[in-house]
Order: sequence, then C-alpha cells, then structure tokens
Amino acid sequence: MADMFNLQITLPDDFATLLGAPTQANAAVKEYIVLGLFQEDRISGGKAAEFLGLTRLGFVTLLARKRKGIPYFRLTSDEWAKEVAIVKAWGVSSA
Repeated sequence: MADMFNLQITLPDDFATLLGAPTQANAAVKEYIVLGLFQEDRISGGKAAEFLGLTRLGFVTLLARKRKGIPYFRLTSDEWAKEVAIVKAWGVSSA
C-alpha cells in the first residue's frame, strides 16, 4: 500500500456543513482536490481515477455527471482535425 498523507483543514462551521457529515466531507474534499489537479494538468485522467478509486470510464462519467466544465479529452484544434480525419479514413476503408 502506498504511503498516505493526512491533511487537516480548518473551515468555518457554515462552510463545513455544506460538505456534509465528516465522511462525506472527506470524500468531497478529496474529489475537489483531485479534480483541481486534473484540471490543472498536474495529473492524468488515469491517475485521477486511481486516486478516487474509479475506473477511467468511471472518472469520465464523474466529469460528465458533475458538469464542472472539465473536459476529459483535451485536444487542440489541429489534434482534433487529425482525429476526425482518422475516423473518416476508417469509414472509407471499411466500406
């Protein structure tokens, strides 16, 4: 098992109640931290999924469900155009 790091955060009571019961609060804070690191490109989607105990598909589903505006696939317009061309080529070659 990997080494663990415990972090104690002090929050005002009214803020803490927004996170729910202590168990819920721990999970919510962990999720927010992981989503933030992913959004900042500091960890991959696979690592984010691993930290949250999810599969990659589960992590993609979480992003979609949370509607946080965090895309899983981050392609530039050039990269997107190349992907589209590949898919179109598959369609032509398989017809």
